[in-house]
Amino acid sequence: MSVNKAILVGRLGHPPSLKETNGGTSICKFSLATDHNQKNGDEWEKATTWHNVICFGRTAENCKQYLDKGSAVFIEGRIDNGKYEKDGETKYYSQVVAESVKFLSRKDELSQTIDNDNIPF
Repeated sequence: MSVNKAILVGRLGHPPSLKETNGGTSICKFSLATDHNQKNGDEWEKATTWHNVICFGRTAENCKQYLDKGSAVFIEGRIDNGKYEKDGETKYYSQVVAESVKFLSRKDELSQTIDNDNIPF
C-alpha cells in the first residue's frame, strides 16, 4: 500500500499561466508559497517554501480566470517528480499535480484590505 497526497494552503507568487496541448487539454501552472516556522539560533522565524503547481482541464481554466498573484488557495493533489535533459545535463523537478483547487480569495478581491486578525485560516 502507498499514499501520495499533498494538501497545501498558500498564496500564488505570480499570475497563473495557461497553455493548451495539441490535443486541446488546458494546462495551468503557478507557484504557491506556504509558510512554516523554523528555529534560527534561539529565535523562531517564519520561512517560506515555494511549490510548483500544475492542473488540467476545467480546473486549469478556472484557475487562470479567477486567480492572480497573491490569491489564496487550498489545494489537494499528489506530488510528481520527474526529470528532463537540457544542454546534455539531466534536470530534476518536483511539482504538485492539483486534483482539487478551492479558491480562498479571487483576483477581484485582492484590492480589498485584509485585516490579518480576521482571516479565517
